[in-house]
Amino acid sequence: MYLAHFGMAEMPFSLTPDPSYFFRFAGHQEAFNVLLVALQGGEGFVKITGEVGTGKTLLCRTLLDALDDHYVTAYLPNPLLEPLALYRAVAAELGLAELQWDDSHGLMKRIVAHLLKVTESGRRVVLCLDEAQSMSDASLEALRLLSNVETTKRKLLQIVLFAQPELDERLAGHELRQLRQRLAFGYRLKPLDRSATCGYVAHRLRTAGCDTPLFSRAALKKLHRCSGGIPRLINVIGHKALLAAYGRGAERVGRGQVVAAARDTEGVRCGGLFGLGFL
Repeated sequence: MYLAHFGMAEMPFSLTPDPSYFFRFAGHQEAFNVLLVALQGGEGFVKITGEVGTGKTLLCRTLLDALDDHYVTAYLPNPLLEPLALYRAVAAELGLAELQWDDSHGLMKRIVAHLLKVTESGRRVVLCLDEAQSMSDASLEALRLLSNVETTKRKLLQIVLFAQPELDERLAGHELRQLRQRLAFGYRLKPLDRSATCGYVAHRLRTAGCDTPLFSRAALKKLHRCSGGIPRLINVIGHKALLAAYGRGAERVGRGQVVAAARDTEGVRCGGLFGLGFL
């Protein structure tokens, strides 16, 4: 509703993980660089962790979008699967969907044969798994076994895990020590500080087609405080604040719209002098 009012081509605070909205501030850019260095170096396992809403999925999509034709990529957005189902999902992502195997050993052999073929063609295979903290210990172990396949020179499969911090806690345990020892690189995403929050909002507005600083300084300060610097919450509150400003016919978003938007958002506590009913 507010696109024409604010001169935008699209909604700036959509929750869809669009790589064009990837904000290259210090933390996320460092994580992206770690991923590129690890994959270019041929490392087998890489891990990116962060709290809910810190941008793991967007980082994953940005990585997949950035990899060129030298890479064959596979992506599992929800790997809550037992070992055999996990292998089937990996096979499907690699273009082997027609295979119907009843045992994980036979399916793994077929996957390895395919990985060898791809490697011989001069390309690398990268498997990205989002929400990896939801995987069972058995599935994580099955993934480790699949990552073991290699030539004398390089790994046949590189695996990137995107997960909430609960995965770190599990990896610290005795049961997953073999997987823990195979993690070559890791990075922990953190919330944005106030300066990065301001840059994040400005970047998303520009990407959506608006060069005008729509949020007042007081609004940005309150937005950072209410969101805690979590990108997903910034998006939710920012979208509602724009709706509030539009509903009032305002040209900019003020502190009051941010407070009201935050109060209308589940799980957000934000003090202030303004009430509900921001429209």
